[in-house]
Amino acid sequence: MNQPNDVQVSFEFFPPQTDAMQATLWESVRHLEPLTPRFVSVTYGADGSTRERTHASVERIVRETSLTAAPHLTCIGASRGEIEDIARQYWDMGIRHIVALRGDLPKDDPDYRPPADGFEFASDLVACLKGVADFDISVAAYPEVHPEAGSAEADLDNLKRKLDAGASRAITQFFFDADLYLRFRDRSAAAGIDSVIVPGVLPITRFPQLQRFAAMCGASVPEWLSDRFNGLDDDAETRKMIAASVAIEQVQKLHSEGVNEFHFYTLNRSALTYAICHALGVRPDQAAA
Repeated sequence: MNQPNDVQVSFEFFPPQTDAMQATLWESVRHLEPLTPRFVSVTYGADGSTRERTHASVERIVRETSLTAAPHLTCIGASRGEIEDIARQYWDMGIRHIVALRGDLPKDDPDYRPPADGFEFASDLVACLKGVADFDISVAAYPEVHPEAGSAEADLDNLKRKLDAGASRAITQFFFDADLYLRFRDRSAAAGIDSVIVPGVLPITRFPQLQRFAAMCGASVPEWLSDRFNGLDDDAETRKMIAASVAIEQVQKLHSEGVNEFHFYTLNRSALTYAICHALGVRPDQAAA
């Protein structure tokens, strides 16, 4: 089994919409900063809708913290020129890591087609970014298959195209059954994928919210997990303890199977993520050492 101090972590935040959300975000950033994550990503509206807020959050992370910022970048509805301009701006800011995603198709346009000078697939976006500069690029992976994929094999082929286009690693959609990830890792290796596939971990802050997220992205919510939260709607403290227990069990099982890098979807809250990292052995004193 790996030693605890071999673990690397990264954290995802989203750009805040209000002053109160801004305060919560920066409290979380400061709380997690001493854990020296490999990078912290900042999400980007699937249609570019949060572009300015994403850029502002990334700029502040670069300016005011010691963290490595990794902005998300999606290509739905964007032209090649727009993408290249954004990439050059990031490079000039000192950004070297980007999370490259296709983005969600517009809900109000079932016949959406990308602009003539745009990109249809995330693999095209990756290739474009590598053409602008030598970015370290992360892409998405789906242990339970992307909802739009024709099959698990087609989904793996798409992942391989993104990595072959120049991405360094894949970060998975969240999941709760560790065996789902382990089987996916095995299938990826059998398909000739040798890049690191980082498990995405979602600490559960509110169970109904989790169920909505899962329904949108095709992730399963095991019956045993629903049962653990059953009857706790009005008991926030017990929910927190259960949530920490679930996530710690998950990451410790994955760590015992040789996984030593984890990506946490923080939802801009730090307490659960900090506790899980502590249980993994990721602590400020060890980070400093």
